[in-house]
Amino acid sequence: MRLGVLLVGRFFGVVAALAVPFLAPLPAFAADGPVGQPHPWQFGLQEGVTILKDGIHDFHTLLMVIITVITLLVVALLVYVMMRFNHRANPNPSTTTHNTLIEVAWTILPIIVLVVIAIPSFKRLYEQERIPAADVTIKAIGNQWYWSYEYPDNGNFTFDATMIADKDLKPGQLRLLETENAVVLPVNSNIRVLITAADVLHSWAMPAFGVKKDAVPGRINQVWFNARQEGTYYGQCSELCGALHGYMPIKVEIVSKEKYAAWVEDAKKKFAQSGAPASQFAAQ
Repeated sequence: MRLGVLLVGRFFGVVAALAVPFLAPLPAFAADGPVGQPHPWQFGLQEGVTILKDGIHDFHTLLMVIITVITLLVVALLVYVMMRFNHRANPNPSTTTHNTLIEVAWTILPIIVLVVIAIPSFKRLYEQERIPAADVTIKAIGNQWYWSYEYPDNGNFTFDATMIADKDLKPGQLRLLETENAVVLPVNSNIRVLITAADVLHSWAMPAFGVKKDAVPGRINQVWFNARQEGTYYGQCSELCGALHGYMPIKVEIVSKEKYAAWVEDAKKKFAQSGAPASQFAAQ
């Protein structure tokens, strides 16, 4: 029995050593396509542009290594038991009912694994929930079925971001992800997003930023991010909210601070009628 435990232990160490170099680069596969949007044959998570998403990538890789090693260990144990203790190899089975070493091991090892998982998990949660001083604050309001946005720091204007129907898409635009108006925000700035809903539960999710938060009627939740790269990023409502749930895209344009200031001045004029009723989007 001790020989078997020793062999399994050595196997566990070898598998761990072999698995890490193969699994650690997994998030890198997501960088094959455009940043901020899904692409055909994507493998892994979207490439991140915030420290929040970087942390999620690292945690995802750690979990993949742990899960893979545990799975291979269980398979190895099953194969060993079937080969070592079948009727042909072991016609006179042992009457042993307890083994102190094994019982201690299968109690201590899971605890160690859970602690290894818990420490970075709590760190990721702390990073997401600790809202730093915001350079820009916006408000996202979920409606059936579109998003409305308010800019209280820049004149308190508001606009709706309804999805562009398939028939109106221009070359290069993405189906089910483009909106008539995009959220524009400055690069390398702490952005705080206040999230709520006007009717039912929604969820504001942006994969490249590593943020996702439910929009609850009568309640204001908040998330934050700091995008380090300019570009156009896409997300979607991630809470089943009704018949047109799949038609609530989120489009965010991260621009330089100079372009953001210019956009704000134009937006104040364009969206001067704050609080105007939103147009209802009909599924095509």
